[in-house]
Amino acid sequence: MRAGKRSPPEMRLAFFCPLPPRKSGIADYAAALLEGLKARADVQTFDETAAGFEPERFDCVLYQIGNNPYHAVAYETALEHPGVVVLHESNLHHLLTDITIRRGDWDAYMREVEYDGGPAAAAYARRVRALEVGPDYEGVPVLRRILERSRAVIVHSRFMEERVRAAGFNGPVAVIPHGAWIPEADRMGYRQRLGLDETAPLTGIFGYLKPYKRIAQSLRAFRRLLRLEPRAKMILVGEAHPELPLAAMIDALDLGAAVRRPGFTSIDDFVGYLAACDIVLNLRYPTVGESSGTLLRALGLGKATVVSDVGAFRELPDEICLKAPVDETEEDVLFEYLDLLASRPDARRTLGENASAWVQRECRWDRVAELYATFLEAVVNGTEWRPPDPSPKAVEPARPAEPVAADYLATWAGNADGAAGYMNIHLTRFEKTLGITPPGGPEDRILEMGAYLQITPSLKTKLGYGEVRGCYYGPAGKVDHRTVTSDEGETFECYVDLFDAERDLFPYADEHFAAVLCCELLEHLAEDPMHMMSEVNRILKPGGHLVLTTPNISSLRAIAAILTGYHPGFFPAYIRPKREGEETDARHNREYTPREIARLLIDAGFEVTSLDTGPYREEPKPEHLWVVNLLERYQLSRDLRGDAVYAVGRKTGPVRSRYPDWLYDG
Repeated sequence: MRAGKRSPPEMRLAFFCPLPPRKSGIADYAAALLEGLKARADVQTFDETAAGFEPERFDCVLYQIGNNPYHAVAYETALEHPGVVVLHESNLHHLLTDITIRRGDWDAYMREVEYDGGPAAAAYARRVRALEVGPDYEGVPVLRRILERSRAVIVHSRFMEERVRAAGFNGPVAVIPHGAWIPEADRMGYRQRLGLDETAPLTGIFGYLKPYKRIAQSLRAFRRLLRLEPRAKMILVGEAHPELPLAAMIDALDLGAAVRRPGFTSIDDFVGYLAACDIVLNLRYPTVGESSGTLLRALGLGKATVVSDVGAFRELPDEICLKAPVDETEEDVLFEYLDLLASRPDARRTLGENASAWVQRECRWDRVAELYATFLEAVVNGTEWRPPDPSPKAVEPARPAEPVAADYLATWAGNADGAAGYMNIHLTRFEKTLGITPPGGPEDRILEMGAYLQITPSLKTKLGYGEVRGCYYGPAGKVDHRTVTSDEGETFECYVDLFDAERDLFPYADEHFAAVLCCELLEHLAEDPMHMMSEVNRILKPGGHLVLTTPNISSLRAIAAILTGYHPGFFPAYIRPKREGEETDARHNREYTPREIARLLIDAGFEVTSLDTGPYREEPKPEHLWVVNLLERYQLSRDLRGDAVYAVGRKTGPVRSRYPDWLYDG
């Protein structure tokens, strides 16, 4: 590897790991990690072969090592060219047998076992070679050789760190959490596939169905649950292990009518069945420190999850999952947990909400990639690694010291027809918008898009920006100079640039503004909203903020409307054409959900620092309580159901996707 200090954006990184479509959880892990890592380093991947690998071309080599034959290339290359090893578990004996015995190289197997375990292990290995016994998979972890040939090690838990140290490694070790997927899935669609309504409790076990996943104990506990809750069902999703007589076990317990076995599925169906579950069992014993991608997906989906109280799983916060012992009380405890979660939807919901919040805070893939990059930088530079704060990097936008008073805003309503009425309807939105807008200083510039000059004066007088600019739809190149006077006699002047936000280059220099307001404008765009988002990214300084508000198409009001036969849009009407020569206001062309706004910001190169919903006008709406009850019954989120979306993004880099698939076709 090349010498010299490097920073992550410049670092040339060789990345050895199996990648999809391999049937490997670590392959899925690597693919997710690479997306964030490639934004922080120049990465070249090596999967099935090391052909073309020239170590002198790289600053660092990263090896993802798991205990199966898919990792043979990474393991053997790591021994020849030392780098940073990611250990996903503390035992590689199965991998060793694959690259020695299965290749007919018994001598290599004997050498490695003796090197790792000493004379006693060698004596046992001779019996293995004589085919008297099977390999001592549990007793000889086969870590010594690769640890001696590693510059540094990455693990996912303190449990694994202890195993690495116990094996004699004295170099740098980083504990980096396993990244978590926040998947999307149709819960009720998959429950319908299974013939279940919204109330029947469904418990799931997922992944390769190996004996050590405590499936026998789970089935016995589930049989006891059926006596109390006859509607309960269980689903076992994954390939059956040849050493686990699953069908016979189910028949012996007379569970054939209550247990479904889809077998190995696509990742979409895998996630869909996860989403359909009310309870997920992710049990295992013995353990070698492995983390579970399935568990992280379940937590990301907000599922009530039960894990075994061993190894890395013991380190999970108690408020995000239940932990079952692996002693003689295991079956009893599993039954009690199943009974609790099946009979108490509120307990399931609380556990799931805690899990989802923890995953989004601690295990986001962008955070995992950042931890990787900073650790690799420290290894290359020979410096001590100081991991970033484990809390989310997202920085809440600063709030003004004092909220802008409604009375003050009302003085800027203006005298135009309907202006006072519009101000009255939107006064709550104006207050909330200014409340989430970071204050500025005399040196800062802010742009308000679609400026009506109703909240615009407050950007200067209350939030402190030195220069306030407005823009509006019109012929590109034209600039209006506007002056407004409040009811109290206060005067505000502002230049308003005219252009088409979907087509024109914004008439501002790169990185010109500290903040941009885009309020009630996005929903009017008919052709290319990402053009506007791309231009906003360009004109914002690094770390600058975009404040975006827009109607919420998934609000309680919208749900109530569509279920009672009306259009869900906040403003779906066509606008009556005016007389020739008069300008017609733009209608709403597309309204968005809060999740879509988050995706829009991320695709445009922003970090979502604030996402909320709320009303346009503060008024009680008891007529929507039935919708809340409906969401609770179907275990759908009640969050972010206000009429308007209020979002803040912080610019973190260039646009990530100019035409995201979820928004554009063709």
